[in-house]
Amino acid sequence: MLRTLRLDAVLIQAVIAGALSFAHLHDLAAAAGQDGWKAWAYPVSVDLLLVAAWRRMRKDGGNRDAWLWFAIALIASLGANVATAGLLDVNDVPDWLRILVAGWPALAFLGGTLLAHAHTPEPQPVPEPAAGADREPAVPDLVVERVPEPSPALPPAEPASEETPSAPGTAQEPASPASVPPALLDHARKIADAHRAQTGVPIDAATLRARLGIPASLADSIALQLA
Repeated sequence: MLRTLRLDAVLIQAVIAGALSFAHLHDLAAAAGQDGWKAWAYPVSVDLLLVAAWRRMRKDGGNRDAWLWFAIALIASLGANVATAGLLDVNDVPDWLRILVAGWPALAFLGGTLLAHAHTPEPQPVPEPAAGADREPAVPDLVVERVPEPSPALPPAEPASEETPSAPGTAQEPASPASVPPALLDHARKIADAHRAQTGVPIDAATLRARLGIPASLADSIALQLA
């Protein structure tokens, strides 16, 4: 309801302003020697130029020609309003004003033609992003391969010495355990500790041999040293 009242007030104000400006332009044209229907055509020409310039300004606010012709039409309308307010003797109009009134139709036609055929800049299309441009680049799956720890180097196997037959009646001495490298012994001790922690029993020579991949004699020697 309030919006309707405001709209009606604006329309009434526009009608009053247009009627007064129309009458003033008519009176000025008639005083300048444009009688009859010609005097009524001048207000229409001024108002049409105003509307054409205003529409061009709305489409292209940076158009200087639209602002220029809007200013010319506005000066013509305001000039007629001021001149007919008692500042001008309508019975003795100066010659320069008669020249301006007579040349107005050609000037208005030129302005209307330039405004009607002015080039309107077309909006530049916004480039669409390429398909899949917003997607993150695929990261290749990484496969981590664990390099097995190198097992300690085993000493080269010594050739078995030929046992000399002992004389009858002499007792044979027990064979001394084979020498074990310290690194291999430490590694075997770690395996034995882990085996004891998992099973609760000491590791035997067969299991130690299978875990280390060493000969049976070397496994027995390591088992004796770990016992």
